[in-house]
Amino acid sequence: MIIVNVKENESIEKALKRFKKKFERTGVLRELRARNFYTKPSITNRQQRLKAAYKQKMYAEENY
Repeated sequence: MIIVNVKENESIEKALKRFKKKFERTGVLRELRARNFYTKPSITNRQQRLKAAYKQKMYAEENY
């Protein structure tokens, strides 16, 4: 459970912004969207490999 303490003289908007940031960091929505449908393990592995290759390519372009 996420707890956000509202400080004295703090606006609701700021407290709500802090709550949203904490909620996003937990990854609940990302996991919920991933669980909406089943993906085969082979497809998951392929996506991970493509993502890793993309990251390597971007790193190589940045540093070389």
